[in-house]
Amino acid sequence: MKDTDKTTVYLGGDDYRRLKGLGRKRGVPAAELVREAVAEYVVRHAPQRQPRSFGKFSSGRTDLSERAEALLAGMGRAR
Repeated sequence: MKDTDKTTVYLGGDDYRRLKGLGRKRGVPAAELVREAVAEYVVRHAPQRQPRSFGKFSSGRTDLSERAEALLAGMGRAR
């Protein structure tokens, strides 16, 4: 395990027993399943960070939205 912090999570009895059963089936401790579930939750619900350069530059063009289809024509095609 990498850098970890300890926390306490209180689970209902049924959830805890089911979690322990899943851990036994997979051969991993219940704590590993909790870490995995939290990691998946954070990826799904945390806001995505934009690159710091996002929106920092200006092309000087004011007609990009009107010309979008023409500018994108042919993209993704093999040459």
